[in-house]
Amino acid sequence: MADPKLSADRPLSPHLQIYRWPITMTMSILHRVTGGALYFGTLLLAWWLLSAAAGAQAFAWMQWFIGSPIGLLVLFGYTWALMHHMLGGIRHFVWDLGHGLGPGDRDRLARYNLIGSIVLTILIWIIGIWALGGSN
Repeated sequence: MADPKLSADRPLSPHLQIYRWPITMTMSILHRVTGGALYFGTLLLAWWLLSAAAGAQAFAWMQWFIGSPIGLLVLFGYTWALMHHMLGGIRHFVWDLGHGLGPGDRDRLARYNLIGSIVLTILIWIIGIWALGGSN
């Protein structure tokens, strides 16, 4: 049997209650998730194009779906995933050039990735709504 005095001096393994994920790890996971989301979003884009080729009724249904609250939420999420994945790719390119590899720099670039993707998504949607003359 193990000596209780020896086991009290051993370090505990990190677990979810005490382990804090680094921002770079979180952004790495999000980069993979957004890559998968872009795959399914591109299937949605292909479905939209196929509905345009299938006829007026199929295209009208697809336009209705895209204009519905759920469709707009999916499009907003697709836009964010695209922006996040793009900025993550730029971040990795900067790292490949040998810049931003210090601990503070890595975290800062990861935060800029997240903030930039949110800001760009909102700007794209504001410009898109403005260009279309407001929501219908």
